[in-house]
Amino acid sequence: MSYHQNKPALFWLTTAVGAVLFLTLQSFSYMNDYLKANGTIPAITFDAGALWMFSIFYGAWIVTVLLALIGTVRSLWTALILGGLLIFVNSFTGVFDGLRDGGHIAFSALFFITLPGLCAIVVTWRQLKLKGTPHVGK
Repeated sequence: MSYHQNKPALFWLTTAVGAVLFLTLQSFSYMNDYLKANGTIPAITFDAGALWMFSIFYGAWIVTVLLALIGTVRSLWTALILGGLLIFVNSFTGVFDGLRDGGHIAFSALFFITLPGLCAIVVTWRQLKLKGTPHVGK
């Protein structure tokens, strides 16, 4: 496989790492606010089902990377649709949390998820156009 075939997977991996960085920043920001308030704000507790849902939701990012790594037209379309949905949901919830918890959360969602996600969408779309165009003069 050439670099150009792996390029969409690299961009989706960058977006997945950005989603993990955003989640880490958001968690530490909440912990910092909780400690500054001496435990007076309500603690967020998760049951086992909620923790599984977080794991599945953020684990779905690796599926987009693996689909892009396969590199077929069908897998690239699936990565584009799944990745676009993940970008939309993560960005929307990040900005919503940012309105509640502070502008730095909204900015980090846009910077860590939306920006690399839009780049991943563009690169995947270009790869799909390249695969869909028959090469003239072979």
